[in-house]
Amino acid sequence: MSQKTNRIALGLSGGVDSCVAAWMLKQEGLEVIGLTMSLWDGSLPLGKEGRRGCFGPGEAGRIDAARLNAKRLGIEHHVISLADAFKAGVLDYFCGEYRRGRTPNPCVRCNQQMKFGALLDQARSLGVEFDAFATGHYARRALDEVSGRWQLLRGMDPGKDQSYFLSRLQQEQLAGVRFPLGNLTKKEVKQMAVAQGWEDLAAKGESQDFIEGDDYAVLFDPADAVPGDFVSREGQVIGRHQGLIHYTIGQRKGLGLGGGGTPWYVLELDAERNQVILGQKKKLFSRSLVAGDLNWVSWPGPPGKEMRCMAQIRQRHRAASATVTMGDDGRVHAVFDEPQLSVTPGQIVVFYEDGAVLASGVIDKAPSVEAE
Repeated sequence: MSQKTNRIALGLSGGVDSCVAAWMLKQEGLEVIGLTMSLWDGSLPLGKEGRRGCFGPGEAGRIDAARLNAKRLGIEHHVISLADAFKAGVLDYFCGEYRRGRTPNPCVRCNQQMKFGALLDQARSLGVEFDAFATGHYARRALDEVSGRWQLLRGMDPGKDQSYFLSRLQQEQLAGVRFPLGNLTKKEVKQMAVAQGWEDLAAKGESQDFIEGDDYAVLFDPADAVPGDFVSREGQVIGRHQGLIHYTIGQRKGLGLGGGGTPWYVLELDAERNQVILGQKKKLFSRSLVAGDLNWVSWPGPPGKEMRCMAQIRQRHRAASATVTMGDDGRVHAVFDEPQLSVTPGQIVVFYEDGAVLASGVIDKAPSVEAE
């Protein structure tokens, strides 16, 4: 961020992280403007189940909490309506991927298109002026002087690192953002909140879910839930499923097949045949994956030779050693040193080297092997 930056917008929620991030920026003498997204339009039958989520009828309470944080901080605050953009950019994408038999990550998509895209564009269109943007994510960025590219780095707190969720950010987005909490642990952030007299914030619960509720089926049209067969790899019909939208790779519970014997796991979703392929857990392991829709971060583009790096296939996955090459199809081909569990098409794979995001892609396929 340049020396001339004086006004910085910050994605403000009702939680401790964004509030402390805003306070830190104020300590630098910056003028901070809080921006809070409004996504809920009341169009879906989501009930108030007490779950914390980004999308649902509890949004009014979350906006009130953000307003309270803005008041604590003494900063300007704007609520930005993005319901239409969220539906088009996140909900429609999410449902479309499920219809294809894939399992998307809506939070990664929301960060790229909503928080670091539509939110800023809409705020500026409403006359809100700012020079840069900040969030309360646990991540870091740095400029590589040799390549001239912005690097996205893991946060210093390994238990809270959110670089995976930010891995789809592009160079122009990274150039204009700050992550004040990147060098802090969650414990330190809470201690800072307590020191300011914000004990209520420090005691608040942790992260939010995608929606307020357990069942994603409410996001779909009834016609999307077409019953079909549960089948084995060998084609044996095991039972009937209630529609592909109710299942994801690795799922064991909720299949409705009864107890006893060796448990069944979802191995694959075949959208073309409307089949859910089941098998034993050992068949959920994959030695390799192919990923497309690539976002180059530290890497300026496709590597020209075989590369060794760490590959992370979901947020709670411990990154695993892999060998990466570019295929003739323009996609990344990664081979793991050890088989990995539930490598899921539609999810994001992030490639790291020494804590820096090299690139990310959307998993297209992951051939199954039996674990040795």
